[in-house]
Amino acid sequence: MHDDGRYDDPRVTGSTGDPVSRETDYPNWSPGAAGAPVPAADDPLVSRDEAAVPIAGPEPTAGRRSADGPSRPVNAADVRQTPGRRNTAAAVRFESAVPHQPTAAATRDATPVVPDVPVASAESLAAVAADPTYVSRETPTREEDDPPLAMEAMRAVQILNPSGEVTMPRPDRTRVMCVANQKGGVGKTTTTVNLAVALALHGNRVLVVDLDPQGNASTGLNVPHHTGIPDVYDCLINSVPLSEVAQAVEGIPNLWCVPATIDLAGAEIELVSVVARESRLDRAIAAYPGQFDYVFIDCPPSLGLLTVNALVAAQEVLIPIQCEYYALEGLNQLINNINLVRQHLNPKLDVSTILLTMYDRRTRLADAVEQDVRNHFGDKVLQAVIPRNVRVSEAPSYGQSVMTYDPGSRGATSYFEAAQEIAERGVKEPVGRNA
Repeated sequence: MHDDGRYDDPRVTGSTGDPVSRETDYPNWSPGAAGAPVPAADDPLVSRDEAAVPIAGPEPTAGRRSADGPSRPVNAADVRQTPGRRNTAAAVRFESAVPHQPTAAATRDATPVVPDVPVASAESLAAVAADPTYVSRETPTREEDDPPLAMEAMRAVQILNPSGEVTMPRPDRTRVMCVANQKGGVGKTTTTVNLAVALALHGNRVLVVDLDPQGNASTGLNVPHHTGIPDVYDCLINSVPLSEVAQAVEGIPNLWCVPATIDLAGAEIELVSVVARESRLDRAIAAYPGQFDYVFIDCPPSLGLLTVNALVAAQEVLIPIQCEYYALEGLNQLINNINLVRQHLNPKLDVSTILLTMYDRRTRLADAVEQDVRNHFGDKVLQAVIPRNVRVSEAPSYGQSVMTYDPGSRGATSYFEAAQEIAERGVKEPVGRNA
């Protein structure tokens, strides 16, 4: 390898002078360049004695063509010919290679960047001193530290309650709740099924009355409802006792369902000529020999005689509201009908619970509908909101509720929170048929 650098290499010359690194560079300097700039006398890296020494130039014959042959650059071989000479220019220019104290700028640039670390405020320190159990908001909770799969498993165990030790508050008297909204597709059946399963899994005795001719609540609970099965139609038209029609839901203790078949579609016409047609369901529930904590009545998407029977039999109305404008548009008509039933048929009827369903947090419309509903109904609106979740829609195809189909999903968690909130409200304000 050919080297054109002009400096003293101790391995070549045998000199014991200052060692020079091959990687050392100096501004505006290149190895072997003739007429390289001379450092100024006021350069802090050059001592006064060395600045006063004249720089020895190259050999007179270097770089010029001679009679013997072409010129060549001066290299280490030329240096060996003058062992007594010291390459002062190289020594002066490479003086910076000697270790020296770093400057302030170099120290600042070399300081590693430390990421921002939250510092406890004076208020936090004072709170900790006053209360040793104080937990700052900056402190991560256990749920934040746990991996997602562990959190989902914890939610599933909480919802399924396999041990049966965790129970929701039980009301002092039977709460008959009518799930009604004349607009279709707002989640009436889904709400009825999942709330009933959540309450039944936590120690409550629950009865679901499917009053919709489509029979979707019976499908969601995996209860047979084909033609020929005794159903709620027999109770309304033929006065069959409700205890002979109710079926136990498989896999869910303390849960029963009164199915609905296609025969119920003709009940609207047949009830017109029946005596006391508005209170047929009320008498059937009152004659049931068992004692239930909750009775959920799933209403059809209409305001006909079937819905009127449900409103007369119930003491509370649970209205699921889809977070869209059309759901709000028909809400006034439903409230007017509820007021008419209260004035003429059931003075104890009250709109006790509003549940927001199909909430899509990505849209501003959902937030606007939520704010309007909360401003109008106030505390009647549950804090739990049911989001759009595909697991909720998939569960009925397997004959299950989302509580058992995917207990760790967001839909199951939201319905569990709603059921728990309804149970706690029932304990604070007991509501019953004889209240």
